[in-house]
Amino acid sequence: MIVWIFRAIALLGTPVLTYFTISKDMKGAAFGLIIGLVIIGIEYVLESINLFTLIIGIIGAVVGIIISKLMDYTVFQIDSESLNLIWLKYTSIIRYALALLGMMISIKKIPELDELDKNILSIGKRAGKNIKVLDIAAIVDGRIMDICETHFITGGVVTPRFIVSELHTLADSQEPLMRAKGRRGLDVLARLQESKAVPFRVLDRDMKDIKDNTIKLVQVAKELGASIVTTDFNINKLAALENVTVMNIHDLSIALKPAVLPGEDMSIFIMKEGKEKEQGVGYLDDGTMIVVEDGREFIGKKVDAIVQSILQTSQGRIIFTRVRGQKAGESRNNR
Repeated sequence: MIVWIFRAIALLGTPVLTYFTISKDMKGAAFGLIIGLVIIGIEYVLESINLFTLIIGIIGAVVGIIISKLMDYTVFQIDSESLNLIWLKYTSIIRYALALLGMMISIKKIPELDELDKNILSIGKRAGKNIKVLDIAAIVDGRIMDICETHFITGGVVTPRFIVSELHTLADSQEPLMRAKGRRGLDVLARLQESKAVPFRVLDRDMKDIKDNTIKLVQVAKELGASIVTTDFNINKLAALENVTVMNIHDLSIALKPAVLPGEDMSIFIMKEGKEKEQGVGYLDDGTMIVVEDGREFIGKKVDAIVQSILQTSQGRIIFTRVRGQKAGESRNNR
């Protein structure tokens, strides 16, 4: 609505202005109407131009005019009367040409800003600052914040703008679970932005010809020579095809689980009974299940146990133990 008000002012106000300031007749009003139409036409053209492109174009034109001024000063310093006369004759067209040329060059060079961005990141990588690219799964997971604050991540951390846009879409979702994930992801990014543990930035890189964000992410990491931080197993496979290094937070979590060997002692709180008769079950702080042989009678108590064996499954590790001081089947035999 506000745009139409300004257009009405341009069509009605400009003729009134030219009527009273230029010529108080129909010619003055008609001249004002033409100017108003030109203003609206320019507004229509500029409406379809990206603001960033417009600003860059204006900067280019200003640079062109500055260069023409420097050339004026240079010609004046030469102090040649014939050269000065020629320069004064063509100075207007020279300024016009340089301003237009500056605008055209600056607009055509806009795509190279992405390449400049890439080069800056590459310089940082060559200086020993390896770049890590966060995917949406790692951001929503949230543990990346703790990993960065403990300084296990070195160098710069980036995430592409299209990942941030995807998080915004999730945050506006009608589904409560998706909405919660999106908001948590945006909160993690905000905390990373404020953190001083590692430098973090949102990377303005996109690939219009690729629709899938996962493929885009792998391609961005490949171009930057960066590693991908994720919790998504599928990205591991896709990145492997492109020779991109992947740092999976789940793998890190598994690697950091405390190592136990058969015969070692451990203190465990027995929470519930197991699947087999007389078994008790407890858990380590990292969620590893501990099965205690003949531990059913100790449910709700903390006991000292001896590790007997360790079973590695696709869901994780299961540690089989028995209560210290008891032999196998002793509890059952005493009943």
